[in-house]
Amino acid sequence: MAFTRGQAIAVALVMIGCCTNVVTLEVIIKLDRGAGNLVTCSQFILIAVEGIIVTSRFFTRSSVVPLKYYALMVTMFFSVSVLNNYALSFSIAMPLHMIFRASSLVANLILGILILKKQYPLSKYISVLLITVGISVCTVVSGSAMRSSDGESEFSFSSWLTGIGMLIFALFVSALMGVFQEVLYKEYGKQPREAMLWTHLMPLPGFLLMASNISEHMTIFSQSGTYYAACTSTTVVANQAWKTIWASTQHFPGFTGHNCVQYFMVHAD
Repeated sequence: MAFTRGQAIAVALVMIGCCTNVVTLEVIIKLDRGAGNLVTCSQFILIAVEGIIVTSRFFTRSSVVPLKYYALMVTMFFSVSVLNNYALSFSIAMPLHMIFRASSLVANLILGILILKKQYPLSKYISVLLITVGISVCTVVSGSAMRSSDGESEFSFSSWLTGIGMLIFALFVSALMGVFQEVLYKEYGKQPREAMLWTHLMPLPGFLLMASNISEHMTIFSQSGTYYAACTSTTVVANQAWKTIWASTQHFPGFTGHNCVQYFMVHAD
């Protein structure tokens, strides 16, 4: 089946938005590998503020889905976001990080079978098997590459395994959240922008638990020195650009791919 013009634009924006997002994030992580919590917090604040203004009109619009369901979704979403970004502090290479985050098909299929009792054609099982083999190969190669590049003194295999464990756990929690969303969609209809608002607004108090870490890396981003004297402006611009792009990829139509995905979700029926 041929793509319509709108679908082709959506696919192009997904590619541009996601690739720009990842490249900018990698720049930030290279400047400060421990900035994951700061980046996550910035993301949540920006998207929550936009949602309050645009989606809820300063809370003058009531929620279609009961907030108790969003509270459960928030627990999963907050855990996934924090773990995915915090895993970068454990010697996880950016390409491997991207592969894990893009491998939700594996977890979705497993949980679809176990929870929703779905049945899939043989071709999907073969596809998932091949993806799993690819992820395994990339993981092994990434570990070897990190060890050889960083040296035995700097590379901690146990730390790397901890990061891998975080990514795997986040992958399955994300898939579980998808299953939960599917159940909510069947009962209340598709409310992607509303879900985006509450899943970013409700977790904000949770960042108080990471206040010291976030403050520490805010200081790193703003400090001057031999290295940062040349790179401070680049660091700040990259950080702000990433936060803006991340927020955009989940909200603003015409500029982002993620919003196009949301558009087709809403108009899928």
